[in-house]
Amino acid sequence: MKTTIRAALWLALVPFLPAQANEALLRHNCGACHSDPANPEAPLSRISEQRKSPEGWEMTLQRMQTVHGVQFSDPEGKADASGVLFQLVKHLSDTHGLAPAETAGFRYTLERRHNTVDVPEDAEYAVMCTRCHSNARVALQRRTEPEWRNLIHFHLAQFPTTEYQIGGRDRQWFPIALERTLPMLAAAYPLQTTEWAAWQQTAKPALAGRWRVTGRMPGKGDFDGVMTAEVGDADSYSVALTGTFSTGEALEMDGHSVVYTGFEWRANLEGDAAAGGPGYLQVLEASADGSTLSGRMFPPEHPERGIDIQARRDDGTPRLLAVSPAQLKRGGTSTIRLSGSALSGAPALGQGIRVVRTVSRDADSVVLEVSADADAAVGVRDLAVGKSTLPAALTVFDNVDRVEVWPAYSVGRVGGNGGSQPEVQGRFEAIAWADGPDGQANTTDDLRIGPVKATWSVAPWNEKAAEDRDVEFAGSMDKDTGVFTPAAAGPNPARKQSTNNAGNLKVIATVGEGEAALSGEAQLLVTVQRWINPPLW
Repeated sequence: MKTTIRAALWLALVPFLPAQANEALLRHNCGACHSDPANPEAPLSRISEQRKSPEGWEMTLQRMQTVHGVQFSDPEGKADASGVLFQLVKHLSDTHGLAPAETAGFRYTLERRHNTVDVPEDAEYAVMCTRCHSNARVALQRRTEPEWRNLIHFHLAQFPTTEYQIGGRDRQWFPIALERTLPMLAAAYPLQTTEWAAWQQTAKPALAGRWRVTGRMPGKGDFDGVMTAEVGDADSYSVALTGTFSTGEALEMDGHSVVYTGFEWRANLEGDAAAGGPGYLQVLEASADGSTLSGRMFPPEHPERGIDIQARRDDGTPRLLAVSPAQLKRGGTSTIRLSGSALSGAPALGQGIRVVRTVSRDADSVVLEVSADADAAVGVRDLAVGKSTLPAALTVFDNVDRVEVWPAYSVGRVGGNGGSQPEVQGRFEAIAWADGPDGQANTTDDLRIGPVKATWSVAPWNEKAAEDRDVEFAGSMDKDTGVFTPAAAGPNPARKQSTNNAGNLKVIATVGEGEAALSGEAQLLVTVQRWINPPLW
């Protein structure tokens, strides 16, 4: 996501400009095509009729560079072309952005959640627009009706084969787009909304301070950390993050962040280069009161290797934020970590759970060895440390009745081998369930136990996959972590017709051993590289 990377890297080079100066910079670079010579103070045409996310504005400005040859410049010579692009993205996001309520439900593309399935209810719209784009790509913008019409015309001008591609050739694409899709888009995503009007009037909180970070990464487990943010220039911050995964692996990084539109946190964090670890991008959403940050962080070249994170500002108030692991078998013993901030007082785990010993304790966490009685009540229970309570924190269970693999459908991609695109892994978790008092699966009383350790394997998804020996060629599954790494890109002489290492696989998670073993399945489609990777899909 180029905006995210650049914004953080430029902070040391490009000072933030006041809004008035940025408006002047916008008019200097865009006014030649988007202003009215007869009324130079009027809002810039086209630009003033759209609102987008930071990534959306970045894509627009980069298209101006690549398609129209725009050369961004600073008349005062304080920034190079890249610095000007950053300033323009920041200014446009702040003045023509999206309100938090307008991004709700569509943040998966901002956060690079690759395996999200988002099928629009409108079947015609799904064929007209989302056979090429994610639903979020469309929904993360607002336009006047004439601007939606311009976008339709742009598609046929820029991509004249649109009407003849599969899904379009069996219909009158252009008339349908103008007569039916256009009114729908104009009504669903208009330029002026009550959400945007309210957000413009809302005071935007500063996000400096100490943050307690918890999260989870498939393949590495739960994450517990501390992030500090120190105020930089205007909406920028210097950031430091330290933490550990439940595997014991440590993460220590620092960098910078920028906040767009008052709530869109974008940070670029780098670790110790000598340690060989990847950098991470953070794509987070700040709550309106500035007390929480939520979203995802991931290596820029491998978004699939991301961590879902929740951050809570440490303001000195005792708070219990997370428990890891979040399940305990009755009659069993386990070591659990209660994570939070300013924790004090005795742990309260509920009837039937005893603290065997305290392993460690400080203001951020309490690590306990605990034991559940054989007759402890099954179900989800609240936990507390002192006066701080975390609802639905721990699941006490008796037996695992079934296992589901998440995600149920995943796409991996071959890569590397000297090419420009790295492989895209498939990363899976085994989710345990109990059938509940009625003993029936998939009913309202089912108990979700949560992620559990499993043994992982792959098999052919169907007869064609078996015939093509996809298991042999498509890549390898780590039996302990559930991480599938696709094979190298390019033709493979060992395969029939020297085809590439694509494959259609069944992912199998096995929990337990022998006759008591349970298994769940998912589909993994290993396909070819994706050559075009825009900030928004």
